[in-house]
Amino acid sequence: MTRDLFDRRLRALRRDRAARIGPELFLLDRAFDECLDRLRDIARPFDRALLLGCPSTDWPRRLHEFANCIDAYDPGEVFAQRCAGQQLEEDRHDFGEACFDLVIAVGTLDTVNDLPLALHMLRRSLKADAPLIGAMAGGNSLPVLRASLIEAGRSESRVVARTHPRIDPSTLAQLLASAGLRIPVVDIDRMKLRYESFDAMVRDLRAMGATNMLAGRPPPLSRDALARARQDFASHGLEGRTTETVEILHFIAWA
Repeated sequence: MTRDLFDRRLRALRRDRAARIGPELFLLDRAFDECLDRLRDIARPFDRALLLGCPSTDWPRRLHEFANCIDAYDPGEVFAQRCAGQQLEEDRHDFGEACFDLVIAVGTLDTVNDLPLALHMLRRSLKADAPLIGAMAGGNSLPVLRASLIEAGRSESRVVARTHPRIDPSTLAQLLASAGLRIPVVDIDRMKLRYESFDAMVRDLRAMGATNMLAGRPPPLSRDALARARQDFASHGLEGRTTETVEILHFIAWA
């Protein structure tokens, strides 16, 4: 057995905390809007859809424009309950065989432990010629944050992993194909975000449920290391604000 990359319990708790203090949806809503735009290009109605990731109670309602019946799922219990859905782990749940003629997956697959297995399970749940459409963080996301945390580690002569590993577009396309999905297409949406401080960005990440949930996460930064991270983050700024980049990988593939 291989050790989990992500702490499964903490992953759910991170999403529950985001639900209670936020959630902050500006990135997730942007990703969901793009998924709906792709749906509008498919000239056919859908009977039963699977919505994987439901941080907004508005998402199932909006998806009803395209599908008669919607099954909502989320790794976080609070998000799932608010959407009358079910809590699950994507690589440990049997969605059934050929149950859905549409799957929308937004904002969770980048932190699943066994992504190949999760994609296989989603493909298995799709009827023939049904699309899997989704979005996940990846690519070169949060380069300034990563650099600042590395600098903080160097200040204490101990550089350790404090951010999640990234998946690049070509690897995601290969994983989709390996799961048995046809014609995988992966696009990148790059967003520039301007923050007045390191702490302001961390607050947003916390309200998105996107802070560190690695199983092997190190102890919290010391006071001196945290001050160094703040200082380095600010040093990348201009006129009192630092520009950070988030890359959203949008994908579509067919059963």
